[in-house]
Amino acid sequence: MAPPVPLLAVRGSVGTSLLCGPPKCEQHAAFQRDSGLSRCIAFSRDGTLFSWCNGHSVAVVKSSDSSVVATFDLPKTTLLDFSPLNNVLVTWQPYSKSQDSPQGEANLQLWDLANARLIKALYQKKVDTWCPSWSEDEKICVRSVNNELHFYENNDFNTIANKLRVQKVSDFALSPGGQPSKVAVYAPGSKGAPSFVRLYQYPVLGGPTAAFANKSFFKADRVTMQWNKKASAVLVTASTEVDKTGASYYGEQTLHYLAVNGETALVQLPKNGPIYDVAWSPNSAEFCVVYGFMPAKATIFNLRCDPVFDFGTGPRNAAYYSPQGHILVLAGFGNLRGQMEVWDLKKYKQVSKPQAPDATHFSWCPDGEHVVTATCSPRLRHEEEPPQNLHPGVSGEKILSKSALKNQRKREAKKAAKQESKSEPELPSDLTPVTKSQSELSSGDPETDKKIKNLKKKLKAIEELKEQQASGKVLQKNQLEKVQKEDQLLKELEDLQIQQ
Repeated sequence: MAPPVPLLAVRGSVGTSLLCGPPKCEQHAAFQRDSGLSRCIAFSRDGTLFSWCNGHSVAVVKSSDSSVVATFDLPKTTLLDFSPLNNVLVTWQPYSKSQDSPQGEANLQLWDLANARLIKALYQKKVDTWCPSWSEDEKICVRSVNNELHFYENNDFNTIANKLRVQKVSDFALSPGGQPSKVAVYAPGSKGAPSFVRLYQYPVLGGPTAAFANKSFFKADRVTMQWNKKASAVLVTASTEVDKTGASYYGEQTLHYLAVNGETALVQLPKNGPIYDVAWSPNSAEFCVVYGFMPAKATIFNLRCDPVFDFGTGPRNAAYYSPQGHILVLAGFGNLRGQMEVWDLKKYKQVSKPQAPDATHFSWCPDGEHVVTATCSPRLRHEEEPPQNLHPGVSGEKILSKSALKNQRKREAKKAAKQESKSEPELPSDLTPVTKSQSELSSGDPETDKKIKNLKKKLKAIEELKEQQASGKVLQKNQLEKVQKEDQLLKELEDLQIQQ
C-alpha cells in the first residue's frame, strides 16, 4: 500500500531529507536528515521503500516510518533502483581495475531485500543501460550484454533462460505490464545499411519471422524508445549528432511509430526543426509531440499518427501528462524562461499559465492536482556562508573568491573567443559561409592550433550536454564527468590563447 501522504526526496550539499506534501511541504517527522554527502536516491515504484547512498553505505527504509529494511556496505554506489515488486535492489558503481583485481570488479550487484543477501554480482561497464529491466510481475528480467539481450526468469540470475541475438543490438525497451512481455530492440546501421527497430514477444526471439513489427530508417546515431502504458505501440525518436544540411545546431530528429499488430509509420510533423519532447497519454490512445524551430509547435496525434489537436506555437520544449491523463502541461524549461501552459484535455482549453523560472526538473504529484518544479545543480548553485564557530578557518570570503575566480576565467575565455570571432569578416547573406577550420585564426604553430580546435570542440559538446540537462534530460555519469571538466578546459583554452 502506498504511503497516505506523497513524499518528496531531496538530495543536496547538506545531505538527504524527506518532505511530506502536498498541500504543505514539511520535513518527514520520522526521517532524520542524513548529513552525509548524498550520491544517489531512489523510491520503489509503489513508494513504500526509500533508498540512498551517503558515500559510506546504502540504506533502505520504509517510507512511512523510516524503519530500516536493510543496509549495505557500498560506499562507491552512484546509481540504484528497485525491482517492480521490491524483491530486488540494484546497485551500480563505476567499473574499475586494481592490482588486486586486474580484470576489474563486478560492479553491478543484485540484492535480495528480504534477507539483505547478494543474489548476483555482474560486470556492467557502460552506464547507459546499467539497470536490468523487469516485467511488472518480475517473471522476466532482461539486460544488455555485449550486443546481446540476456533474459532471466523468476529472478534466477544464475541461469540465462533465453538470448536475443540480433545484429549489434545497442538499445532495448521492455514493455510495461505483465505477461506476455514484449521487447523493442534497436540496431544501428552500418556500411550503408539502415538502422532498425524490431518488436518481439517473449519467448519467441529467433527465426526470420519472430519479429512482429519492423521499422528501418536512416539518419540515426541514437534512438529513444517509449512504450505506451498498454504495451500496444512504441514511439521511436531517432536522432543524429549533426544536421548535415546545417539547418539545426541540435542535429536531426525523426519520429517513428510501431504497433504490435505490425503497423508502422513515420510521424509527419508540419514544422521543421528539432523534436524536443514526445509523451504518451496514460490512455495509450494518443501522444503529444513538441517540435519545430522556436517558437515550437505542440500537437496531439492518434494511433493512426493523424493530428488530433494543435496547440499552436509558443516558447516550450517539454510536455507532461497528468497521471490520470486529463491535464497536459506544456513547458519551456532550460534555456527558456520557465513558462508553463496548463491545458484541460477534455475541453482543449488552457486553464492557467504559471511560471517556474530556471526550472530544470518537473514532476506530477500522484493526485494529478499538484506539480513540483526544481532548479537543480549545476545550473544554479546557492552558496551559503557557514557559521564561523562551526567551521573554524573556512570563511564565506574564501568560498566566494574561489567561485569568483572560476567565473573570471569563464568570462575571459568567452571574451577571447568572442574577440576572435569578431575578427572574422562577415559574409554577404547570399554567400556560403566558410567552414570553421578555414575561419579560425592561426597561432603560427600547427600543434597549438590543433589543441585549440580540440578544446573548442570539447567545450561545444559540453554546452550541448548542459542544454540537454537544462531541458530536463538526466545525464549519464560519463556525460556529467565531461560537464565537470568545463572549468579545466576553459583555463587550458585561455592559456593557449594567451601564448598566441
